Amino acid sequence: MLFAVLSNHSTAWADIYTYVDARGVVHLTDRPSDPRYQLLMRTQPVAKVEDRKIQPVKGYGYGYGTRGYGNNSYADATYGNIYDPWGYSVEPYVGIIREASKRTGINDALLKAVIRAESSFNPLAVSRKGAVGLMQLMPDTAKRYGVRNRLDPNANIHGGAQFLKDLMYQFDNNLTLSLAAYNAGEGAVRKHGNTVPPYQETRRYVAKVLHFYNQYRYSM
Repeated sequence: MLFAVLSNHSTAWADIYTYVDARGVVHLTDRPSDPRYQLLMRTQPVAKVEDRKIQPVKGYGYGYGTRGYGNNSYADATYGNIYDPWGYSVEPYVGIIREASKRTGINDALLKAVIRAESSFNPLAVSRKGAVGLMQLMPDTAKRYGVRNRLDPNANIHGGAQFLKDLMYQFDNNLTLSLAAYNAGEGAVRKHGNTVPPYQETRRYVAKVLHFYNQYRYSM
């Protein structure tokens, strides 16, 4: 089973490094001891509210897989405050996330992590490949889950949560593979023998979501 290793997670603001080994296991650490580790992201102390600036950014996509990976708008950003990295806040969506968590059984910390990686809590985020909203739903995915308005935070989050639940079912509750499929498409994961596809963007995406997930779990 694939899993992520995060060492020294008690260090709140340290640069995070990652690598994916031959078995497709995603490793995370803030103190790399192996030359295979590469810098994933730099973190920094939480900025004062008055110092933060809203930076609306349209995303970019690479079009791999059924869904298309690289749809999140902030793949190479530097992250500070885990609740408000770009001036957008998770707070308006906490109730929706909690409800979606209860309906699907997906941990609310995980939903927050996915939303942060996908849109950085920007409800108007749009990728070049057509992924829209907080959980960056593609048109086909939105249609599958009855999401008529992808810019509606409530519909978007519930649709994305249900999609993630179905992926967890497909991949036997393997979180790493489910996240890879959310980003690259189920077909891409199957094509590569039920491992994380060898797309740098997808591997970085999986590592980031797992890192954010750890942050939210330990902050709650």
